Amino acid sequence: MAKKRSRKAARLTKEERKKRLRKRRRRRIMVLVLEIIILAVLCVAAYAIFKLGKLNHVTLNVDNNGWTQEGYTNIALFGNDSRGEAGEDGGPARSDTIIIASMNNETKEVKLVSVYRDTMLEQEGQHYDKANVAYAQGGPEEAVSMLNRNLDLDIQDYVSVNFLALADVVDLLGGVDMDLTYEEVVHMNNYCVETSEVTGKDYERIEPEEAGTYHLNGVQAVSYARIRYTSGGDFTRTERQRLLIEKVAEKAKDAGIVKINEIIDEVLPEVSTSLSASEILQMAVGVFDYSLGDTQGFPIDAATPESVPGYSGSYVVPVGLENNVIQLHEFLFPDEEYTPTENLTSISDNIAYITGIYPEPEDEEESEE
Repeated sequence: MAKKRSRKAARLTKEERKKRLRKRRRRRIMVLVLEIIILAVLCVAAYAIFKLGKLNHVTLNVDNNGWTQEGYTNIALFGNDSRGEAGEDGGPARSDTIIIASMNNETKEVKLVSVYRDTMLEQEGQHYDKANVAYAQGGPEEAVSMLNRNLDLDIQDYVSVNFLALADVVDLLGGVDMDLTYEEVVHMNNYCVETSEVTGKDYERIEPEEAGTYHLNGVQAVSYARIRYTSGGDFTRTERQRLLIEKVAEKAKDAGIVKINEIIDEVLPEVSTSLSASEILQMAVGVFDYSLGDTQGFPIDAATPESVPGYSGSYVVPVGLENNVIQLHEFLFPDEEYTPTENLTSISDNIAYITGIYPEPEDEEESEE
């Protein structure tokens, strides 16, 4: 009996050992898989950081009027002309394009507002000049602060890109389809000559010059976005820019990861931003969750006088900056209760005094109704 018990005990011990060995193997496999996953994540992160290292990162110290837009992320987008035109003291050139991108963090809707570059606004030192002067005088930091001061916004970050680099993006995406008027075709063909020289890229002239839907390459798309000489001037020019951004965004969302990777490689060296690598990676992860909503130009109510006393050149004058900013906030932040700050009201009064352009009194508007 004793021998049988010892044999049974020995058999049980072997089975238990096998179970323990199997458990150890499973643990080792799980640990190995976990290590591989961690290694893969680290490799991806290192690769992303390597790519983002191509960015020209700039830390901003901006000011505003005290307003914050809870639940929204506001970023200033600047497109700079690349034809070698330097700003004051050899610094950055004036921003050719100024766009405010406001992202609703809950709905993931992105709204775009183009600030007309000739808009008379307060600059650093409390003097008044065109909106695009701020970038030339103080780079992105002053340009962002200028937008915050004049529009009661809370913009903390910016992205600046050589606007002609958009030609590379369009080409990598295979071009875009645009509806062009006869005037746009004529002017685009003319702009293409210089755009082609600057970018070193080829294009085919559209002939015969007539209205229609055309598949534009990079040179043509950028030339289309630069047109200023159709009816509406800079107003319709910024509309074209926003429309082109919409088209590019639509194609980018349909592009595969390989194509997106090509675009990143091509564009990053041309980008300057205050966003950190972690912020960019976070946005990149959720990029396909965002949708482009309505777009608008600013000022919404504007005048284009032949001249402004004491100033040379043409200006876009807000017909009551305060009223325009109220409309801007209603457009961008419909769920926000907004009251203009004292600083904004003062700037609005100064612009009206300088230009002699005042909004109609509310009493007169009510009596007309």
